[in-house]
Amino acid sequence: MLSIKEKLYNACVAFVEKRFLKIESTIADIQTSLLSETKSSAGDKHETGRAMLQIEREKAGQQLAEIGKVKEALSKVETTKTHNTIAIGSVVYTSKSNYYIAISAGELKFNNEKFYAISPSTPIGQLLMGKAEGERISFREQNFAIEKVC
Repeated sequence: MLSIKEKLYNACVAFVEKRFLKIESTIADIQTSLLSETKSSAGDKHETGRAMLQIEREKAGQQLAEIGKVKEALSKVETTKTHNTIAIGSVVYTSKSNYYIAISAGELKFNNEKFYAISPSTPIGQLLMGKAEGERISFREQNFAIEKVC
């Protein structure tokens, strides 16, 4: 049976893969549009359309590079390691919310529990890193206790 860490990790992998495939599909669509665009009698309109597609392709390329960095960060997460203090790969239970410290992937649900997959570089991630069970933190005018770290 998979541990909660492995389940959360797998959900993050699926999140990254889905985004990666969506970006690749967008790039392929733009490329198809660029190739199928034919010179019309309205030359300026044609050139404007091509320029817009080039800009979209550049944006998608930047997104692809960004998702590559996220994939790399996720590959460094260890699911079998347990921590006494919060580190990358930790599952953190607090009096307010539960967190998985890995990448920013939003809300994940398992066994009727909600977890927020967050990057250690996010504001809440930075506050949590290095803390241990029993410690308290304050975030956005809310105080909460770290109940469990695994």
